Amino acid sequence: MKFLFKIIKDFPSYLWSGWGSIASIFLFFALWDFGNQLYGNLVLPSPKDTMITLFSMLNEPSALNDMAITIKRAFFGFCISLIFGSALGLLAGLFVTASMMSRPIVTILVGMPPIAWIVLAMIWFGMSDMTVIFTVVVASFPIIFVGALQGTRTLEGDLKQMADSFHLPFKMKMFDLYFPHIFSYVFPAWISALGMSWKIVVMAELLSANDGIGAALAIARSQLDTTTALALVLIMVGSLLLIEYLILEPIKREVEAWRK
Repeated sequence: MKFLFKIIKDFPSYLWSGWGSIASIFLFFALWDFGNQLYGNLVLPSPKDTMITLFSMLNEPSALNDMAITIKRAFFGFCISLIFGSALGLLAGLFVTASMMSRPIVTILVGMPPIAWIVLAMIWFGMSDMTVIFTVVVASFPIIFVGALQGTRTLEGDLKQMADSFHLPFKMKMFDLYFPHIFSYVFPAWISALGMSWKIVVMAELLSANDGIGAALAIARSQLDTTTALALVLIMVGSLLLIEYLILEPIKREVEAWRK
């Protein structure tokens, strides 16, 4: 509770420190508008037209329902990957044999294209939520697993021996020694897996679902409606930015305050 209160207290200063990121977003919109003037509305609609379409979509129940479905699928897949990837990665990092045995499995999972998993999932689960969630889990699990494994494997033996020699309490060793080090590896893996989940869920929906933002993108593609397609992309990118920079990043800054 104290940890959460401190995050909320420091949140205004965190927002103020993000002026550089906001400036880069405005630069992106400026380049976008330049591309619109260069190529026209059919290839690249203007930011203004895309925003108008976006706000009109946000007032439609069907669009909000598609957003909720996609976010639900991405969230479930990411949470499953986070729980099992972190737990199994930490366990594999504690044992050399388990670490060596897991390497070829991780290589297979990372090397296999997501589109192949989508095809297999469609055969196994049909056109259902399970197809999308399974693809998200398979794509994001190895990222989290490797982060947790590396965090555990790179704990310095001398540091652990020093903690044991001074008879530090288990709670102090866990939260002041082991956790900050492992978290510095695991948290970036979580953020990378979150981005992967958001990308994969739209791809899987586009190919294997009848609802969600991916399915709406497929309809916009078939109708050559570039403005609607860009508005849907903005919804996904905006959701990802809000989750990462308004929720995950403040937590990371607070937990890694020791780096300062």
